[in-house]
Amino acid sequence: MPKHAIPGYARLNRTHKLSAAGVAAAGAAALVFALVPGSADAGQNDQAAQNVKPVAFSAVDSAAKTQLETIGKQADASAQQAEKDAAEAKKKAADEAKAKEEADAKAKAEQERKDKEAASRSADRAAAPAPEPAKSYSNDLDGWIRESLDIMQKHGIPGSYDGLYRNIMRESTGNPQAVNGYDSNAQQGTPSKGLLQVIDPTFQAYHVEGTSWDIFDPVANIVAACNYAAATYGSMDNVNSAY
Repeated sequence: MPKHAIPGYARLNRTHKLSAAGVAAAGAAALVFALVPGSADAGQNDQAAQNVKPVAFSAVDSAAKTQLETIGKQADASAQQAEKDAAEAKKKAADEAKAKEEADAKAKAEQERKDKEAASRSADRAAAPAPEPAKSYSNDLDGWIRESLDIMQKHGIPGSYDGLYRNIMRESTGNPQAVNGYDSNAQQGTPSKGLLQVIDPTFQAYHVEGTSWDIFDPVANIVAACNYAAATYGSMDNVNSAY
């Protein structure tokens, strides 16, 4: 509450207080004189006049002073409360303004972070190379060898086109359905099969994930045989005869 909103009596300064005390004292004196009979009635009211006791001006002045002091204390208390209320209101407004400023700054930083991430994702998508089209392979010996080499590269299996071609031609002359029914493996009931003449136990043990489980599948046969040759001879390139 602004100071000027304090009731009128609360704004009395010391001079005003003393003036009011004087007025109160004068009023009290007037009251006393009013109670004393005039000279015309002196004869009739002597006894009554003798019974009237004068009022002590000091008592009147003290009462007025006490009242003014009480009024002054109330005014001071009201002023102090008003100042306290104003200070608290000012502090609250400052705290609210600071909180809003911090919230706005936090929201701005969060939005900037999101914008940066979105821009980064957009840049990553723009920079990412387009996926390579799926390779297609011809359904012949050349295509089988090339597809097998790509699979072998993914699995870390060594071998070259020439090494695969040379051994395939020696083992099966390029026939994926070839079966050897006369060698020692055949005599034991496990004939060699396919392009690189692999027996069933070897094919199953060295089968490469992602290829067919059909031993006559040309790609699956080549990859399993090269996996076995890598473990036994270091590479199919090192094989120059029956293995």
